[in-house]
Amino acid sequence: MKNMTLRAMTKACGGQYYGDEAFLDKEVGSITIDSRKVEPDSLFIAIRGERSDGHTFIKDCYDKGALCVISEHVLENETHPYIKVDSSLQALKDLALLYRSSLDVKVVGITGSVGKTSTKETISAVLSQKYKVLKTLGNYNNEIGLPLTVFRLKEDDEVAVLEMGISDFGEMERLTAIARPDICVITNIGLCHLENLKTRDGILKAKTEIFKSMNPEGRVVLNGDDDKLITVNEVYGKTPLFFGISYKDGVYADNIENLGLDGSRFLIHGVKSSDGKDTFEITIPVPGRHMIYNAMAAACVGACMGLTSSQIVEGISQMETIAGRNNIIKTGNYTIIDDCYNANPVSMKASVDVLSMAVGRKVCILGDMFELGDNEKELHYDVGEYLGTKNIDVLVTIGNLSRQIALGTKNYMENNYKAHDCKVYSYETKKEFMESMEQILCNGDNILIKASHGMAFAEIVKALSEQ
Repeated sequence: MKNMTLRAMTKACGGQYYGDEAFLDKEVGSITIDSRKVEPDSLFIAIRGERSDGHTFIKDCYDKGALCVISEHVLENETHPYIKVDSSLQALKDLALLYRSSLDVKVVGITGSVGKTSTKETISAVLSQKYKVLKTLGNYNNEIGLPLTVFRLKEDDEVAVLEMGISDFGEMERLTAIARPDICVITNIGLCHLENLKTRDGILKAKTEIFKSMNPEGRVVLNGDDDKLITVNEVYGKTPLFFGISYKDGVYADNIENLGLDGSRFLIHGVKSSDGKDTFEITIPVPGRHMIYNAMAAACVGACMGLTSSQIVEGISQMETIAGRNNIIKTGNYTIIDDCYNANPVSMKASVDVLSMAVGRKVCILGDMFELGDNEKELHYDVGEYLGTKNIDVLVTIGNLSRQIALGTKNYMENNYKAHDCKVYSYETKKEFMESMEQILCNGDNILIKASHGMAFAEIVKALSEQ
């Protein structure tokens, strides 16, 4: 890894080096916190977690060929090189900054309440038409995951597309100090992590910390249809690049054609692509109105990075869904919308919108949404009332909180005689539902599966996919 010598790393993390000084100018080949991933000449950072303490695996790491270890303890009688630090977690972040600073790579930082991952995937698909791109994998978007993503960068990578997730004030400031984005994208300001951030204004404040350590010569790309983001007037003296559907003063979409579960088609205007075209047609192979926003964000970033209109169009057309994120699974019996990775009120409503596009019977299997603060019951109930306005045929709720979704839907139907007739079932556990699902579901059903990650609804996706 470029410039990642034991000497440079010891200085960067303010540690004390122990071992043969002949190794001080040797570079490590990789950095990991997982002893199972240790390779010859790697650096192992021993971190104490809730379930295990990395320090207990140090001997095993040396046996696998680790060049050096970072430890919070003095290692008695150890002859292999190691660096003693006060905090291994802080050392992880210090080394990520050292490595990011040593590479000539452009960084796109993405945050927001909803759609970070799908926006990251869309932007990566677009930029890959011109550049060698590394992107965040899975949920590696926090103060441990982001440094580990940075360590995956190679010298020939040209762009890093980094997802940045937070749940409290100050976290984004620490993340952006590592990532140092050249382009910042914020998808929206919704209702999530309210336990700590309290209000949407609090969420806006926390998310916009992403600007603090960005490249002052870089660009900011924001959703112009978001009532909170539109209040961001300038960053480092420059007006952000806004995109939207209702918003028409920047990049915007119109002539939107719904292709059902096959996606959508629209005209995008105002994109200053490198070939001079500022209006062109885009087809998105993934369903959902929210995907139009993702595509516009990707088009904006692509234009900032010098792509042509044809490269932007091709990149968006090639994007693929990933498990748990609006992923369409077609089985012999059902069409499943697997969106069970996480949930909040905004994303839950967006997923219901996607299901409502389907042709045939429509089934929602919804679970609890976590981290919503004092108004969690009201927010679940509101989702239920919203669902009542759609042509959903069956609603299944699983969990105590999601029972409020069922109540909201029932209340809407009782008070609106023209409401679509929706059959509602509520269960305490996944097991109870799966024992009776054959009596509820029919061949040919379109089924949305969504809940917060802690509900582990991937079990339901797996069960239905195997039928």
